[in-house]
Amino acid sequence: MNCAFTGHRQLGEFDEKLFNISLRNLITLRGVDTFYNGMARGFDLLAARKVIELKDEYNLKLVACIPFGGQIDSLGPADREIYARVLECCDDIRVLSAAYYPGCMYARNRYMVDNADIVYAYYSGGKGGTKYTLDYARKCGKELFII
Repeated sequence: MNCAFTGHRQLGEFDEKLFNISLRNLITLRGVDTFYNGMARGFDLLAARKVIELKDEYNLKLVACIPFGGQIDSLGPADREIYARVLECCDDIRVLSAAYYPGCMYARNRYMVDNADIVYAYYSGGKGGTKYTLDYARKCGKELFII
């Protein structure tokens, strides 16, 4: 079963303990074994690192869904280092566009939803990419898990 991550760039009052428990529940109770990740700073990279920690224990796969070639260059130095380490541990890397274009992030989000059975979101309200992705997932009839 496939799961796509979406979430805020700023983690704010993120409950990492709740995330860890719910992620393990998705794996053990729902049979999720493949995770699609948009590789953005914040929730995406945190979620990817957690999947990597659990890969051997649960035989998981991590798919990097990169919206455009050179995405790493848009990150600050600390996030760039995390991004590179995560990328090394991915089982599949899908670069969806050679170059940036307006809307490429939304295209990446739709790609992940289209390939997922469940969409796992860190969403605390407001407009933006996470809301767009959740709205698209609802329209597609995907199961949502929101923390």
